[in-house]
Amino acid sequence: MIDKIVIANRGEIALRVIRACREMGIKSVAVHSTADSDAMHVRMADESVCIGPPASAESYLSFPAIISACEITGAQAIHPGYGFLSENAKFVQIVEDHGLTFIGPSAKHIRMMGDKITAKDTMKKLGVPCVPGSAGGVPTLEVATRIGAEMGYPVIIKATAGGGGRGMKVADTEADMEQAFLTARAEGKATFGNDEVYIEKYLTTPRHIEIQVFGDGKGNAVHLGERDCSLQRRHQKVWEEAPGPIITQEERDRIGRTCADAMSKIDYIGAGTIEFLYEEGEFYFIEMNTRLQVEHPVTEAIFDVDLVREQIRIAIGFPLSFKQENLKINGHSIEVRINAEKIPSFAPCPGRITAYHAPGGLGVRVDSALYTGYTIPPHYDSLIGKLIVHGRDRKEAIARLDRALGELIIDGIDTTLPLFDSLLGSKDIQRGSYNIHWLEDWLEKEFA
Repeated sequence: MIDKIVIANRGEIALRVIRACREMGIKSVAVHSTADSDAMHVRMADESVCIGPPASAESYLSFPAIISACEITGAQAIHPGYGFLSENAKFVQIVEDHGLTFIGPSAKHIRMMGDKITAKDTMKKLGVPCVPGSAGGVPTLEVATRIGAEMGYPVIIKATAGGGGRGMKVADTEADMEQAFLTARAEGKATFGNDEVYIEKYLTTPRHIEIQVFGDGKGNAVHLGERDCSLQRRHQKVWEEAPGPIITQEERDRIGRTCADAMSKIDYIGAGTIEFLYEEGEFYFIEMNTRLQVEHPVTEAIFDVDLVREQIRIAIGFPLSFKQENLKINGHSIEVRINAEKIPSFAPCPGRITAYHAPGGLGVRVDSALYTGYTIPPHYDSLIGKLIVHGRDRKEAIARLDRALGELIIDGIDTTLPLFDSLLGSKDIQRGSYNIHWLEDWLEKEFA
């Protein structure tokens, strides 16, 4: 039985896990760097352990430090949140070797989906539709040029170990191939320690649609509909909503069943998200995230489920608490990511919060670790909060988002809040008429 969990993360996601633990009667242990001594997740957890200096490599990414926190506190399990060690198969194996429970997928599944080529091959065999592309890694520029000519431009070169938009470059013509190929390899090597790349056909006007899946590791799996995450800047999501504004029920059932069946066949355990590009009624697999997503609250809102609680239940050994026939969509939900960044440069803006007030009211949720007087450290990701709204339909959700943005106060630093005020004035946003390139094109015009 698990009665104490170490949360190997920080910020709003650490708070999210702490809240789920508290409702389940499970003790929580916050780990923190010296830079996060005054962080809200440290204040709210039942216990806390300092695991190192500000640098992530010496604290939040340190295997020995996280394992030691379990040994010191007597915790039996580790919840990784997202980012940091959440998709590190080596860490998961070490956790299991120490007789601890990792609240997430197995090391085998993380390895399977962590390498983009292996993931694509696996999904093809499981019947999941994939983007046309190279059969495997592309070793040389000459091979890349030949594949580009055979496939037809534009193409996108991707690092096999990539993620978060890193190690991805588009070649619109053969003349662009050399720079795109070499840059993608260099970014892959610098960021992930792996310079292998592969090539896919570059879809020109797709939407980014992802399917939330959940498995119990015993052959049972379900899907919880889709999220539309097409509003992106440099492959980083900015605005997410569920259900997708243009996805039909027939399409939802079809791709959802395909994903759930695939997870069932591999005995997948825990939460996962299968990401697709969607164009002209067709879905094309691009990757799978074997963890909780930043945007999981919009799925929770429309299905009235607690995905973190479900993660913990599954890790303990309980079966799924819901079946596919129990999962019915209720209304519409939108999440906007609030970053400590200055518009329009999007330069990071850490600093002291001089005033903070969260919005409230029906259908409004804020996931944030901010408080008045808190100093945002410069060492970590600039995400400082998420504003989530839920309404009976998309129109009501947008109205609630507009109202909630007007109530939200974050003083002392620059944030991306003005971006969302501007976006709400766009007719394309009001209609849900956008693709993965829309935001960057809009920003270029808006701030020219």
